[in-house]
Amino acid sequence: MVDRDPGTPTWKFTQCFGDKGDVEDITEADIISTVEFDHTGNYLATGDKGGRVVLFERNETKKTCEYKFHTEFQSHEPEFDYLKSLEIEEKINKIKWCRRQNASHFLLSTNDKTIKLWKVFDKSLKVVAENNLSSELTPAGVGGGGAPRPPRLSFKDASALKLPRMTHHDTVVAAVPRRTYANAHAYHINSISVNSDGETFISSDDLRINLWNLNIQEQSFNIVDIKPANMEELTEVITAAEFHPTSCNWFMYASSKGTIKLADMRQRALCDEHHKLFEQEEDASSRSFFSEIISSISDVRFSHDGRYIVSRDYLTVKIWDVNMERQPVKTIPIHEHLRPRLCDTYENDSIFDKFEVVFSGDAENVMTGSYNNNFMIYPTDPSKETEIVLQADKSAFKAKKVGVPTPMNKGANGKKSGSRSTSPAGPGSRMKKETDADQIDFNKKILHMSWHPYEDSIAIAATNNVRDPLSSYLFYHANPGVALCFLRIVSTWEEGSSSYMDRCIEVHAGPHMTERKEVASSSICRSKNQVASSIL
Repeated sequence: MVDRDPGTPTWKFTQCFGDKGDVEDITEADIISTVEFDHTGNYLATGDKGGRVVLFERNETKKTCEYKFHTEFQSHEPEFDYLKSLEIEEKINKIKWCRRQNASHFLLSTNDKTIKLWKVFDKSLKVVAENNLSSELTPAGVGGGGAPRPPRLSFKDASALKLPRMTHHDTVVAAVPRRTYANAHAYHINSISVNSDGETFISSDDLRINLWNLNIQEQSFNIVDIKPANMEELTEVITAAEFHPTSCNWFMYASSKGTIKLADMRQRALCDEHHKLFEQEEDASSRSFFSEIISSISDVRFSHDGRYIVSRDYLTVKIWDVNMERQPVKTIPIHEHLRPRLCDTYENDSIFDKFEVVFSGDAENVMTGSYNNNFMIYPTDPSKETEIVLQADKSAFKAKKVGVPTPMNKGANGKKSGSRSTSPAGPGSRMKKETDADQIDFNKKILHMSWHPYEDSIAIAATNNVRDPLSSYLFYHANPGVALCFLRIVSTWEEGSSSYMDRCIEVHAGPHMTERKEVASSSICRSKNQVASSIL
C-alpha cells in the first residue's frame, strides 16, 4: 500500500486470480460480454459470448476482499431463424439480478432474442442409506430348465424388513430455468431492467420496449414503439433503457440521436410521448459527418437514489439532474483527443464501440472505459475537476501501479481534454491515460463494468491482445489507512473440470483490510456499412 495524505483516495492492485498457462484453447466464445453485481454485492455474475453465465460469491472466510467461484451454467445456445435465414448468437448481452426474497437467487439473462429467468439454489443430494438387500437376506429360487425367474427374498426374521432411508450426501449449487420470454422482439435486445416493484421488467430492442411480468412468459405489453410506417423514414434507434430505482412507474430510454427520454407509465399505456427530454444542443460550428455517430448514447444509468442520470457517448460522459432537462450538470471529456482522428476510428469501426458507464453506490463518482485497457473514475461534483486512471493489464499489476486523483488538463481550445503526459508510471506514481492516437491500441478496450452497490469495489471486463485475450477484473478501494484489494477472474477451461475455474493466486494484502459489512448496444447501426440505413 502506498502512503498518501489523509483524505486522498488510492486504488491499488493487491490480488490476482488468473491464467498463466497456455491460451491456445481459448476462443472468442470465452470473451466476457457482461458483468453485474447483485443488490447486496455478495455475488458477481459474468456472461460470455459462448452463452455461459458464471457466478462468484464473496469469500466470508477471508478478511480481504475476495470472491470465489460459485457456479456456472449454460444460459443460451446458438439458434437459427429459418424464416429469416438468420443465425442467433448465444452471446449474453445483459444480466440483471432480481432482488432476493428467499434462499434462492433469481437472475435474468438475455441474448439477442430470448430472455430467461434463472433460479440458482443449493440442492441437497441424498442417497439410500438402508435397504432390504443386506447380508441377512438371501435370494431363493431359480427357474427350472435353466430359465431364470425374478429373485425372491427369504427372511430369517420378519423384523429384518426395513424401510429404505434417505440420508444427506452432498450439497451442490444448481441452476434451473424458471421462465423463458421469447418471440417478443423482432430486433436485437440491447437492454433489460428489473422494476423496483419486484414483479415486472422491461426489455428493449432497436425500435421497441416491452413490459413483462416475471411470472408470465406467454405475453408482454408494448410500451414504446418508434418504428415508422415506412422504414425509409427511420431516423433513430433505441440504444438503452432502464427503470427508475425507486419509482416503479418511471423508466428512461436513450437513442442514437443523443437524447434521453423519461416516461411515466401512469400517463399512457403506450409511452411514445415522453414526460421529460434530456438533450444538449450541439454547437453548429462543430458539426461534421461524424456528429450523429458520436452523439449516439451507448449506455445510460440512474444513480441509486434516482436523482441523477449518467450517459455515455463515444467522446463524453454527461451527468444530468433529473429535475433539469436543458443541459447536463457536468460534461466529462473521455476521447476528446480522438476528435481529429475520427476518420481513422470510422475506418477501423472503433467509432461504433459501445462503452458502458456506471455510478458508484453513493453516486459520488462515475466510471467508464477507454482504450489501452484504461478505465477512468470521475467525481460527479461539478466543482471537482479530477480523474483517476487505472489499467487492467498484467504489466500494470506487476509494476503495482496505483490510481490517484489528478487534475484534468485543458486542451488548446480551453476545453477539458483529460489528457496527460505519457511517461510510464512506476510504483507509487500516477497512472497515465494515453492521448497520442498513434499509440492507442484499439483492440484493448474496457467496455463492460459494474460497481459494488455499497463498497468501492469495481468489476471490469477487459478485451486484451492474443496473449491475454479475456479477463474480468475486480478492484477494491477503501478510505486511506485501509488496505486495497484487487481480484482478477479469468474464465479458462481447466482440464478435467466441468467448470471454469481459477488457476493461480497472487496476493499482496495490506495490514488493515477489514471484512465487508455489507449502449447503443446490439442495434441496427453495427458497422460503418450500415450507417446510412440506420442512423440517418
